Amino acid sequence: MQGSANLNVMIKAARKAGRSLVKDFREVENLQVARKGPGDFVSRADTAAEAIIKTELMGARPTYGWLGEEGGGEDGQDPTRRWIVDPLDGTTNFLHGLPHWAISIALEHKGEIVAGVVFDAAKDEMFYAEKGAGAWLNESRLRVSGRNQMIESIFATGVPFASKPYLPATLQDFGRLLPLCAGVRRWGSAALDLAYVAAGRYDGYWERGLNAWDIAAGVVIVREAGGWVQPIREDQNLLEDGHIIAGNSDVFDAFAKTIRQR
Repeated sequence: MQGSANLNVMIKAARKAGRSLVKDFREVENLQVARKGPGDFVSRADTAAEAIIKTELMGARPTYGWLGEEGGGEDGQDPTRRWIVDPLDGTTNFLHGLPHWAISIALEHKGEIVAGVVFDAAKDEMFYAEKGAGAWLNESRLRVSGRNQMIESIFATGVPFASKPYLPATLQDFGRLLPLCAGVRRWGSAALDLAYVAAGRYDGYWERGLNAWDIAAGVVIVREAGGWVQPIREDQNLLEDGHIIAGNSDVFDAFAKTIRQR
């Protein structure tokens, strides 16, 4: 796919940061790691990757705003456009030597996500999309799965750990969903969970309490692959509240009804 200038900048930034992360991943045991909280780590690799991405994106579009996991938010001269970046989604996987983590870069325009990149550098899989132009994995067009029976479908989620909230709600979700489906996976990267829904590897995904940088890029990739993405409760704001449910159009209603039960 021949993308826009903005998308090309995003892909270039993701690849450059990906090279740095892959190098550090090979030497993960030597990383200087600081604890941010129980189960939530920040590493030299994480902050270095964000610096690379910010230099590339802001160098190309200096008037845009910025929201990054490590560096926080900055207003731009152009109030209508903002980069939303997670330089390393799946940090705990990364620090444990598990090759399931990704770079997530999104572009927001007037409150809507219009382009997204999720780069799995360890596997060299670049998921990307622009509004109205479809979703892609490397050079192949993406479509959500065509499964239309819950009992044949696999879903993904994140399970709250340590002192994080929403564990009781998630366990209730499992109790309702597991008898109806072919399985639930918990792989530790929200960005890749959404990318895998877009690729048809998962049939649906849900999670509570995420940050905008965890899901922004994945939202547009799923939608452009023909999937549906909504807040868990329809009165919520997806990026502000971080409660998300996504899936292919055939099972979405049944899946969402199961998760939304009180």
